[in-house]
Amino acid sequence: MPPDYSGQNLRGRSFKGQNLTGANFSKADIRGANFTNAILKDADFTGGKAGLQRRWTIGLLIASWLLSVISGFFSILVGRLIASIFDIKSTQNVIIGIVSLIVILVFFIITIRKSLTAGAVAVAVAGAGAGAGAVAAAVAAAFTLFSAYIGWRSFAGDEKDAWIRSFALAFAATGGTSFRNADLTDADFTGATLKNTNFRKANLTRTRFYEAKKLDFARVDDTILTKLAVIKLLLTGNGRGKSYAGANLKGANLIGADLKEANLKDAYISEATFQGACLEGANLTLTQAVGTNFTSAQMTGACVEAWNIESTTKLDNIDCRFIYLLEHPKPETDDRERRPSSGEFQPREFTKLFEEVLNTVDLIFRNGIDWKAFINAFQTVQNQNADTELALQSIENKGDGVVVVKVGVPDGADKEKIHSDFTQNYQLALQAVEEKYKAQLQAKDEQIVVYRQQSGEMTEIVRLLANKPINVQVDNKVENKNMTNSNDASRKIEIGSVGRDFNASGQALNLGDISGTVTNTINQLPASPEPEKPGIKELLTQLQAAIEADTNLPQEDKAEALEQVKTLAEAGKSPQEGAMQKAAKTAIKILKGTISSLPSATKLVEQCSNLLPLISNFLGLG
Repeated sequence: MPPDYSGQNLRGRSFKGQNLTGANFSKADIRGANFTNAILKDADFTGGKAGLQRRWTIGLLIASWLLSVISGFFSILVGRLIASIFDIKSTQNVIIGIVSLIVILVFFIITIRKSLTAGAVAVAVAGAGAGAGAVAAAVAAAFTLFSAYIGWRSFAGDEKDAWIRSFALAFAATGGTSFRNADLTDADFTGATLKNTNFRKANLTRTRFYEAKKLDFARVDDTILTKLAVIKLLLTGNGRGKSYAGANLKGANLIGADLKEANLKDAYISEATFQGACLEGANLTLTQAVGTNFTSAQMTGACVEAWNIESTTKLDNIDCRFIYLLEHPKPETDDRERRPSSGEFQPREFTKLFEEVLNTVDLIFRNGIDWKAFINAFQTVQNQNADTELALQSIENKGDGVVVVKVGVPDGADKEKIHSDFTQNYQLALQAVEEKYKAQLQAKDEQIVVYRQQSGEMTEIVRLLANKPINVQVDNKVENKNMTNSNDASRKIEIGSVGRDFNASGQALNLGDISGTVTNTINQLPASPEPEKPGIKELLTQLQAAIEADTNLPQEDKAEALEQVKTLAEAGKSPQEGAMQKAAKTAIKILKGTISSLPSATKLVEQCSNLLPLISNFLGLG
């Protein structure tokens, strides 16, 4: 049975590292108690009193006085330095004073651009007319006003001065109740007093803070509580009509919260709970809602465009008459793809509508897709998760460059790992592909962006996926009705299961023919006059063999690499010709870009790092 400490005086007690799952600390005095690294799942702290013990409060007060004295001394010192401007008998003092004044002015201007700063400086300047002593007092007053204002602004939530607030709270939490690195999953702090409490690195998954007091004066580094707007939402449960776009609300406990017409676009709400919450008219576009609990939530009129849900997302007993699949209407219409298209959902129809996507991983691209990089990344992720069958289910063009690719996964699959693996591998493949584009086209960055955006068009996608016979169903409706408008921005292509030999080239590659052509071109070069010292012919032969033997390079990349070897061989016939040198230089850049996606320990990477510099020297490329 969980321990019961309700109503007890636990000031200064140590519970460090203990397993206190389900323990009752309601209305207990836990000031100065140490719960560092403790397991406090489902623990009850309702009405409890955390914070500093009396002796620590006195100690910190004395320390703050000492800091004030030091600050005052510094202000007087600065004032004296500036006052030396008026000591006309000493040139050195005048220079020191002027430099001090300039430093202070620069500091004020950079730190804050507010009228109070001008007022503070004006006080100092005005004091100058009364003499050197008055200057010192004026500058001290200016610094005092300035420091007080900065402190007030930081605690008011100004992001530019958040570091000041963070430092002050860390100082004030010294000796207070510590939940550092504790597991507070599903713990309840309703109505608790939490001033001077340390929650740094604590697990606050679904931790309840409703109507807690002084939470904004707790140390909350490395948690979702670093934003005052989030703290206020958790304390009051009232976010009606407010914006939390892009906010980190992972694991937030928002049971019964009022979020009607709130903007949660691109918010991270995975593992959060919205049980019984009002989300009517809320914008849930692009939200990450893996493991999120929406049980009994009210969601009529909410927009769920490209939200990321899966089998752990709870959608039971949703109260919803209709939802929208698009944040903005289609061009020149007021159509936001209402579901159902007419009438209202019947019981459980909302949940049924989304059952088809509960076992998928949604890959969201906001600037179009580079399909060559996508295919390389997809194949790599399949290899990294060989025990998990992945199926490319659909591709949806949402407009404005946003494309959503749904990958089907079996029950129990680690969706977070698959999503993370793909994101990392796509970025690596994208870098490699873009290097090749730059070399091939001598392109600027803008051209690459244009290429990627063009690749987002459905016709381009179909062309790239046309290498193998698959059934393509163009669909504009979740109910699977045929699309009637070919210009619809929300077009969707159902791909079905794609095998592990998925290839974006759209063509069957005959490496044998390419290899034979490369060999013939290389053989036209003269052999090295020194048998012990390889020449351009021997080096290119080695490079060709290394490329053909590599098993990590995709077939399409291998064919392209061999084409570049052929270009180098042709350049070797006339190495002094300007056009050939330029072509050779481009070929080497493409080869480097092609192998850049391979692991550094790969044999081909090692061989290229040795061969390409030698080939460059032979061709006079330096």
